[in-house]
Amino acid sequence: MSSLKINDLNAAQAHQALEHCCAAPNWVSGMLNIMPFENKEHLFNSAQSVWDSLGESDYLAAFEGHPQIGDLSTLSKKYAATAQKAGHEQSGMSKANEQTLKKMIALNKEYLSKFGFIFIVCASGKSAEQMLELIEQRIHNTRSTELNIAAGEQAKITKIRLESLL
Repeated sequence: MSSLKINDLNAAQAHQALEHCCAAPNWVSGMLNIMPFENKEHLFNSAQSVWDSLGESDYLAAFEGHPQIGDLSTLSKKYAATAQKAGHEQSGMSKANEQTLKKMIALNKEYLSKFGFIFIVCASGKSAEQMLELIEQRIHNTRSTELNIAAGEQAKITKIRLESLL
């Protein structure tokens, strides 16, 4: 049997731990149904497989678990449960100059209005300027294209967060 920490959690603890990795209820349920995980590859492959089986409503539920990139004030309010993870993931934004932050906030509003969901990007290791460049490029996509890109970014974020359960 595996020595993965997640396998040692009771059902409620495992549910909470998985929910902190991805807020989509159907993803969490799917992962709980697969437990225990044989090893980290089984965990990661299961996470991707369950994610790939989901649809738009699940993606949108997952996106709801994130603060907007650059809106650091929401980290301590609405997203208290994932604030520490999201704050670390968005550390590049905390070093942004005021002009970059203002542009990002304005583009976030435009993006949300256009697509109906927030801008999702795996921010780990990215500077504020890189994230600003990405939203500037992606805001011109169709909703369908953008939903698929955002779902792929969510999968990357989930994998990074799952690594903390190893």
